[in-house]
Amino acid sequence: MHATTEFVVLVDEAGNALGTADKALVHTMDTPRHLAFSCHVYRADGRVLVTRRALQKRTWPGVWTNSFCGHPAPGETPASAVVRRSMAELGITVTDVTPVLPDFRYRATDASGIVENEICPVFTAFTTDEVNPNPAEVAEWFWMDPIELRVAVATAPFAFSPWLGWQLEQWRIPVAAA
Repeated sequence: MHATTEFVVLVDEAGNALGTADKALVHTMDTPRHLAFSCHVYRADGRVLVTRRALQKRTWPGVWTNSFCGHPAPGETPASAVVRRSMAELGITVTDVTPVLPDFRYRATDASGIVENEICPVFTAFTTDEVNPNPAEVAEWFWMDPIELRVAVATAPFAFSPWLGWQLEQWRIPVAAA
């Protein structure tokens, strides 16, 4: 069985596509800017899904983060990538995929020295499915009250991905109606 090469879209400062690169080779200590996405998945009760990245992930292994992240394939929109990756990472289908921070971008270096350098629109989505995560992507998961998530990230930022903290600073995540 041959592994399929996954490509990321390289972009300039304005977000214009410059070409592609092998995802397995792009995350280094000098990562070129590329297109990604983040998604926060909600249930009908207003809880948001947080996940702990698998320990074998190349970047930020074992940290808690938003529901899932990924990279659009060449020619794929970030919203379409959200739908595709929700099944691949979490075993769920999502609906109502909505951009909430369409211009989010960040550059961060993890403890190993690997750099993330992404233009990364942030989305929300909803599911009614039971989470069945891919263990190569997700070590643990938890449905959380959005206010409790904010408190947890503010109290222990070292336990969470830096992009989650920055997203929460820029966006007031929805709170379930009382």
